[in-house]
Amino acid sequence: MQTYVLLAIALTLNALANVLIKAGMRNREPDATAGFVKEMVLNPYLWGGVTSFGLALAFYSVVLSRMPLSLAYPLMTTLGFVIVLGASAFLFDERLNVIQYAGIVLIAAGVWMAARG
Repeated sequence: MQTYVLLAIALTLNALANVLIKAGMRNREPDATAGFVKEMVLNPYLWGGVTSFGLALAFYSVVLSRMPLSLAYPLMTTLGFVIVLGASAFLFDERLNVIQYAGIVLIAAGVWMAARG
């Protein structure tokens, strides 16, 4: 059970990292100017995202020492995917269409079958 808690922490931190980086880059047009680079270096959302990725890696590494990769990875990616979709809709007003929802259901079913096998 403890391994699943660590996996939940890892996937939540991974999803949070993606959301923070999206928030940090929202309404910005990347270019190669020194001003843009300085803005990115000083962007707290990007630092939060990088930190979250680092912590997710630490927790996920522990999980992989205790759980088969063939189970951990599908759970990590699918559940993280669901968290990111929810955050995207709630925080960034992103919407999915019917085909995308169907794809999510198929992915979840495939991960469930792979994890059970």
